[in-house]
Amino acid sequence: MNRILILCVLLLPAVAAAASFPKSNPVPGGVAVLQLPDSKMRPMVHLGHERIMVVRHRDHWYALAGIPLSTQPGELVLEIKAAEAPALQLKFSVVPKQYAEQRLTIKNPQLVNPTPAELKRIEREHAHLLKVLDTWVAKPDPGLAFIWPAAGPQTSGFGLRRFLNGEARSPHSGIDIGAPAGTPVKAPEQGVVADVGHYYFCGNTLTINLGQGLYSVFCHLSKIKVHKGERVRRGQIVGAIGATGRTTGPNLHWTVSLNGTPVNPHEFLVQGPPPAAESKH
Repeated sequence: MNRILILCVLLLPAVAAAASFPKSNPVPGGVAVLQLPDSKMRPMVHLGHERIMVVRHRDHWYALAGIPLSTQPGELVLEIKAAEAPALQLKFSVVPKQYAEQRLTIKNPQLVNPTPAELKRIEREHAHLLKVLDTWVAKPDPGLAFIWPAAGPQTSGFGLRRFLNGEARSPHSGIDIGAPAGTPVKAPEQGVVADVGHYYFCGNTLTINLGQGLYSVFCHLSKIKVHKGERVRRGQIVGAIGATGRTTGPNLHWTVSLNGTPVNPHEFLVQGPPPAAESKH
């Protein structure tokens, strides 16, 4: 029988003290940061069927688990397996979070209610992107200290309950950065380009694999300056802001996905407010 280890994720002083390491925020759309039992080798951790990131920090192993926005408050269980020890279960509690509402008007009605043919395209694209984001690439030390990918104000926050032309839609899966078309977009951390494409809702889209189930997705781009399989460094210009796909104007929609679910990019950002957009004379 598995031993059960219960840990209160709200009490992680070692994690909170380091600016370059995420703090635990066990809410829907947040990231639970959990210290694991001592082990010589990197443990393998799962939340349900999803494999969970495990990193070394200050002589301890930590699991970083993305929590889906649809998760109800309550208890979740990580399954932990280390080569030299019996399997363990690590319980943690998800606490409630209320997100604000946002109401937008889209001029093109087909972008709100696509035709049957367009719905088939959307389903194919959705399945493809899910497969990309569910691909596990082992990386011992993925970068977790993100920089802002573009200069400009945040115009929409993560998790907003969105209404398009008065109709309810899925919660906002990322954050939007407002800036003029052509504004450079930078990689938030080093990684490998996992996917490049043009999609119905997202327009020109770039997906960067940062390792261990962590991905950065940029949407609505006017230009993409890298190609699939290319290694990119932190701060490298990888594209430019545009207005492709379903959008009310030029902006960068930025999704961060961890273990197959969108999480708030602010969980990994180490800078303060986004840099101001450069004025053009």
